[in-house]
Amino acid sequence: MTRSPIYIGVDGYRKGWVAVFLDDAGFVGAGCYEDFGALMEAHGDAVVLGVDMPIGLRDDGVRHADSAARAFLKGRASSVFNAPARPVLVAASYNEAAVISQRASGKGLSRQSYALLAKIREVDAFAGDRRVHEVHPEVSFQLMAGVKLAHSKKTWGGLQKRLSLLRKQSITLRKSIGDADAVGIDDVVDAAAAAWSARRIAHDHARPFPEKVQRASGKKKRRIAIWG
Repeated sequence: MTRSPIYIGVDGYRKGWVAVFLDDAGFVGAGCYEDFGALMEAHGDAVVLGVDMPIGLRDDGVRHADSAARAFLKGRASSVFNAPARPVLVAASYNEAAVISQRASGKGLSRQSYALLAKIREVDAFAGDRRVHEVHPEVSFQLMAGVKLAHSKKTWGGLQKRLSLLRKQSITLRKSIGDADAVGIDDVVDAAAAAWSARRIAHDHARPFPEKVQRASGKKKRRIAIWG
């Protein structure tokens, strides 16, 4: 019996990573992982992984993907934070990271960006894997809707709208999804949106932000894009 292709959407949360699995028919399952490497090891058969985390960093900190996603999400652009410059990855403290960022890019570093450094490092280790793509759930949801969403995912109406959009894409989250039952609702929904984009990438239906190609610094000069 031939196994259906698996597309994985991944979102970081307080204790690690939450993943939602899809096939071409719809929702398959969900799971939690302490680190990104464990997820990759467990799912070597995945066709595409869509990850809500910066993938592909620049020495100068300038990523056109971030500005393109903000322009698309006008009115909700604050959900796209500035990815750090690549040299910041070696920082051992916030103060050190801020100094390196200023030196490399001429800009400081937000506490929010610093808080994600460990997870950015985890994903960066797999930047050479062509199955791994950067996505952004709010970009995915706006593409699904075809219009700007009226409410934040943190609101009841916003959450219900996003669940409805997923159902219209044949992604119906079950009442119980195993280990992921303990994960925040918005993180699970974001992972589901990331999985939707992963499936679109696999079928060559996804849209890159930006359309113009920009390459990452370092050995792995992969294209920098947020895919939706």
